[in-house]
Amino acid sequence: MSKDSFSDQDWRRFLTSLGEDPDRPGLAETPHRVAKAWKHWTSGYEQDPVEILKAFEDGAEQYNELIVVRNIPVYSHCEHHLAPFFGKATVGYVPNGKIVGLSKLTRLVDCFAKRLQVQERMTVQIANTLMEVLEPKAVGVVVKCRHMCMESRGIRSPGEETITSAMLGELQPNLALRTEFLALARD
Repeated sequence: MSKDSFSDQDWRRFLTSLGEDPDRPGLAETPHRVAKAWKHWTSGYEQDPVEILKAFEDGAEQYNELIVVRNIPVYSHCEHHLAPFFGKATVGYVPNGKIVGLSKLTRLVDCFAKRLQVQERMTVQIANTLMEVLEPKAVGVVVKCRHMCMESRGIRSPGEETITSAMLGELQPNLALRTEFLALARD
């Protein structure tokens, strides 16, 4: 653990600053649990998105239609308030001789979600990484999330979804392909 890492003592201090007693039975183990939880929630920093997307060429040479994975779970924390945001992502691409295992798309979303984020940047990071590593003809990413910073504080608007998208390659100029991807991305 680096000297700058939060320790159990720091989390105890945090609880005290809220007016709590970190020694009471219900909170005695909380500092350790919180440290462990944040390690998991930010584990994307320890992952290399390029390594996640190891591509293979077996059978993809002939396939030139959209490959889409929908309803990929997104659990992240906004960098502005450290509040959770969560929802689903749809990731699709048109291969250009290389494909990737379908679970790798889910792992890629998870890698970027497990960092302090803004939804807009995360959407673009997913799309750009796919474009750079697979060199496909097109990439599309749509992310729909609810943000606790909006729902539980400030404006307090429960149930609102924020939708972001990134369309790269042939999805930009090809309206028919873009329409097909967005239709597949809809619930």
